[in-house]
Amino acid sequence: MAAKKKEVVLQVNINSQELWEEMLCLKGLIVVDAFQAWCGPCTTVVDLFRKVRNEVGSDLLHFAVAEVDSIDALKKYRGKCKPVFLFYAGGELVAIVRGANAPLLQKTILEQLAVERKALEHGGKYKTEPSPERRDT
Repeated sequence: MAAKKKEVVLQVNINSQELWEEMLCLKGLIVVDAFQAWCGPCTTVVDLFRKVRNEVGSDLLHFAVAEVDSIDALKKYRGKCKPVFLFYAGGELVAIVRGANAPLLQKTILEQLAVERKALEHGGKYKTEPSPERRDT
């Protein structure tokens, strides 16, 4: 009988300020689906995240879902029902995508991952100021 493959967790569930702070210490790009308990995380993008992870295969790319109601740092995202994706690198917010726009999400992931790789090659210093926000139209 063949052994079952160990399932790899694609998205880490962040539901406390402590877990949030630990997550921000990760090396690389972190894509966070910020959601509220009454609305839930955006499930339509999970296949996109899986596809991107398989294509880039990077240990510098992390995905997380974060409940804004239980994380003080995310309180400004409370009361919204539109999906919000936050991009963090080096513990700092580097981009935001509002809405489940798959092409824009994929483009932003690839761009920000490239920026993060360059920054890490240069000792963690960014050559250009990262874009603080991207919006879907």
